[in-house]
Order: sequence, then C-alpha cells, then structure tokens
Amino acid sequence: MKKIVLFSFLGLLAAGALYMLLAGNGNNAPAFKLVAVQRGDIAEKALAVGTIEPEQEIKVKSTISGIVAEVMFKVGDQLKEGQPLFKVSPNPTPLEYVEARRSMEMAEVGRGKAANDRSRLLQLFKDDLISKSDMEACEAQWREAALKFDVARDRFELLEKGRIQMATRSIDSIVKAPIAGIVLSQAVFQGDPVVPLTNFQPGTELCSMADMGRLLFKGTVDEIDVGKLEPPMKAAIQVGALGDTRVEGVLERIYPKAKKEGNATLFDIEIAITRVPGLTLRAGYSATAEVKIQERRDTLILPERLLLFENGKKYVEVPKGKEAVRREVRTGLSDGLNVEILSGLKEKEQVVERPPREIE
Repeated sequence: MKKIVLFSFLGLLAAGALYMLLAGNGNNAPAFKLVAVQRGDIAEKALAVGTIEPEQEIKVKSTISGIVAEVMFKVGDQLKEGQPLFKVSPNPTPLEYVEARRSMEMAEVGRGKAANDRSRLLQLFKDDLISKSDMEACEAQWREAALKFDVARDRFELLEKGRIQMATRSIDSIVKAPIAGIVLSQAVFQGDPVVPLTNFQPGTELCSMADMGRLLFKGTVDEIDVGKLEPPMKAAIQVGALGDTRVEGVLERIYPKAKKEGNATLFDIEIAITRVPGLTLRAGYSATAEVKIQERRDTLILPERLLLFENGKKYVEVPKGKEAVRREVRTGLSDGLNVEILSGLKEKEQVVERPPREIE
C-alpha cells in the first residue's frame, strides 16, 4: 500500500514538472496586458455644475397693506397676465382710520365753504361789483377744495372697503399677475399680514412667477477651463432627475468676475436650453453641463492612463518579444479618459498596460 502511494506521488511530481517545462517552452507571449490603438471620436470638454432656472423669475409684491383675504390660485397654475392672485383686505390701525375719517370731514367743510364763497362772488360778478380776475381766483379755490375732498374720500374708502370706482378706472386691493407664466412658489396664505412695497421698504413677497418656456442652465466652471470657452459653443446638459437623457444647449454668457468656493476659483456661466426631447424641466433641477471646446472625428485614440511622462516628453511601452520597450509619441486632444495620438503609433498597434501599483 505504501509503495502504491509513493509511486502515485512521484507520478504527480513528474507530470507537474513536464507541464511547467512545456508551458515555459511553448509560450513566447509577453506576461503583461496589451491594449490596441483604435480609431474613434474625441472631444475636449469643460465641465460645469449648476441648476436649471427660468431666465427671469418675478417676485410678486403688493402696494397695499392689509391682510390676505383670499388666494385665487394654486402653485403650479399657468396664469395669464393680469389674472387675479390675491385679495388683500385693508387693515388700518385705529389711528390711521381716525385720521383718514377726520381728513375727509375737514375736506368736506373746506369744500362747503369754497362753494358758498363761489355762490356769493358769482352774484357780485353778475352785478359788475367785482373784477373778472377775482371771480377766476374764487373758481380756482372752489375746484381745489373739491379735489381735496375727493382725495380724502377716496383714501378713506380704500382704507375702509379696499376698493374705489373712479371715472376712468376701478381701483381695488386685488393683486394681479404681472406676467404670463407659472406660479413657482407661494409665500403668504389666507390671514397673513402684508407689508406694502414702497420707496423705503421692500415689502412682503407674496409669490414668485416665471415663464418656463425660456430656461437656462446656471452653473460654475473652473478657472482652468474658462479661458477656452466662448459663446456660442454647444453644450450637453445632464439633469440628475432625468437619468441618462441629455438636454441640448448653447453657451450664452460667461460672467466677468470670479468667485471663491473653498480653495477653488470659479466663474458663473449661463447656457440657454435649445432642445428638450419630450421632457418636463422644473426650476431648481440639479444638473451638469459639458461644453464642447474642440472635437476630432475618426482619429487614433488611446487610454490616457497608458502614457508615461519624462523630461517633458510622452512615451508608451510597446511589446518586443518578452520585453516592453519605450516609444515616444505625440498627442493631441484629451477628454480626461482617452487621448488623441498624432504620431508614434499606428491603428491596432498594441501598447503595454502595466498593473496598477499597490499602495503599501
């Protein structure tokens, strides 16, 4: 039994030695991975990170103070210009109400006195007891007193009712849409107070609107790439919420001043979206844009990781028997993954790819 085991063990050793000998003699291929030079398209691109935004977003505010009495829309509604948005109910303080009431009463007294003076002087003028200039001055005072009463009455009615009817137009406390567009957000609700927009205060923002037919990509690009950009370069925009679908655009504006974010120097850019392939874009979508700087078609390309750099020159390793020898190459465009080969290699020629170094 022991002899059988011994002979079996020796047989396995002999078979292994014979296999290694044959394998060593029959394999003349190099013991490293090879990558072929191929033909293809390559483009140099600048990457920008940002969001999808409407070209113009309007913040709707009121010129009338009070309380929101009624909201006449829902967020997301498509509205026409002039369509009602909010009804604001006046909410004057007791002092404002009393002052407006007393001002109207005083103006009414002044108008009555001016009317009496006019009637008395008109009779004297008919009897040729006063001059024409005196009569004209009295007429002007009467008209001025009547206008002051109208102003005080209209102010009181606005404070009390929130609307008045004038000869040429109706004035009320309804806030209307300044443009045709979609309501993006609502900032106040029924019962909320409203501070009016004046020359001295910004006023309460009621809602925001925008025309979603004209959208922009607004983002930032690194200072390394901004010098290569120039409108109207084409761009492909990848919207995070839409998967692999890309939106086309054209570079429209590069801001002249940089800004700092951490240790990076960035420039703001705007890209006008020109084609949306059956998609619904929403304001605020995060997105990345690739602006095409240069492009080469049907050219030799090679993975850029295979390049070796030494003394300002570029090399690759090509197989020669079991060895790998260096060869100088001249390169063109790079997209960060692949590089254009201008000279030094031919199509389908093999290039050595060394395994990555292990970090100890």
